[in-house]
Amino acid sequence: MKSLILFSAATILSGFCGIANAQPVKTKVVKSTTGYTLTRNGKPYFIKGAGGKKYIDRLAKYGGNSVRTWDTRDADTILDNAQKLGLTVTLGLNVARERHGFNYNDTAAVHKQLETLRQQVIKYRNHPALLAWGIGNELNLDYKNPKVWDAVNDISKMIHQEDPNHLSTTMLAGVNPGVMSELLPRCRDLDLLSVQVYGGLASVPQQIRQAGYNGPYMVTEWGPTGHWEGPQTPWKASVEETSSQKAAVYKSRYEASIKVDKNCVGSYVFLWGQKQERTPTWYGLFTESGEETEVIDVMQYLWTGKWPANRAPHIDSLTLDGKQVLDFITLQPGKTYAARLFGKDPDHDKLTARWELLPESTDLKTGGDRESRPQPISGLVNSANDKGATVKAPDKEGAYRLFVYLSDGNNKVGTANIPFLVKE
Repeated sequence: MKSLILFSAATILSGFCGIANAQPVKTKVVKSTTGYTLTRNGKPYFIKGAGGKKYIDRLAKYGGNSVRTWDTRDADTILDNAQKLGLTVTLGLNVARERHGFNYNDTAAVHKQLETLRQQVIKYRNHPALLAWGIGNELNLDYKNPKVWDAVNDISKMIHQEDPNHLSTTMLAGVNPGVMSELLPRCRDLDLLSVQVYGGLASVPQQIRQAGYNGPYMVTEWGPTGHWEGPQTPWKASVEETSSQKAAVYKSRYEASIKVDKNCVGSYVFLWGQKQERTPTWYGLFTESGEETEVIDVMQYLWTGKWPANRAPHIDSLTLDGKQVLDFITLQPGKTYAARLFGKDPDHDKLTARWELLPESTDLKTGGDRESRPQPISGLVNSANDKGATVKAPDKEGAYRLFVYLSDGNNKVGTANIPFLVKE
């Protein structure tokens, strides 16, 4: 992997995006005897970032310095807002995926894609908030044709031709030695690699070297244990960590890898916002209404070394019919059972709880593709408070999930859920 070449001449200004007298800020990767450092305007710049475009004012307030997008939708607004808040942006270029039907043997389609992306690069290349270009997202997921890496390399060459001031990278799903063996010889124009890892984050420094790569890299997605990585019930429902369990693994995995690996130039935690993926709470650091989980407290600590003045509620456990989630709970149709919640607030705030019963999601996708949220079932959760509730099992047999949101009244929340099967 080559370092970004220095150019002394100023580039022609284009794509002002609402910023008057826009001037690009040069980024590059510098090699040292111990590893690599990303620099911005000649100064070291370790990425303390998050993926997503909501609540970026809070990102800046809590010590973050960068956001990452997956495409250029709303890029004008995102870049301008980032600039006002003192943040940078790794701007995603939406590159077609083989798993969605794109054919990388179709040279005309590949060329058309390159030229479309060229216009996006030209439009945004001089924005002062721009940090780097992300070429595609997880193009290795379910791919078979290695020509995708030729296309990525050509896009990188185009970026360096049109924009000599910013870095190019591509985001990989996991650290796969087989993928690396195909990518590395074909993508020599990239300035650094990006990997996206969840449960295995702590071992990324070792994995990435064992796969034959000793260059600079970012972790552009990381978070809780993935739904494909943890336990599953006998009826194939993935078991989700509580928000407190997530907070613990975010902290320990970050400190074991991103914080200490000298080849890592920073990261983007996932997701600075909320989305439905297996459940409404699995990957978002926020709830749908914008409440903040304990993971955000952890991120503020990791970024600044200080905990927030007000901490989120902590959930110790959630039980249903006296059983824990790994007891793989089966209930009888129409019968009533007790749910118990064990939680506390570090600041001794008064806690309230919202309970919700959902059918298990059946709109299941891969690679973070959009999923629809199941419709809640009303009238079956009663006598609900911050200590527990009574739950009447649905009359219809099938897979369900009980959720609880434990709130401190100050926009902080703890989340937990427990899957169960209704069967005679």
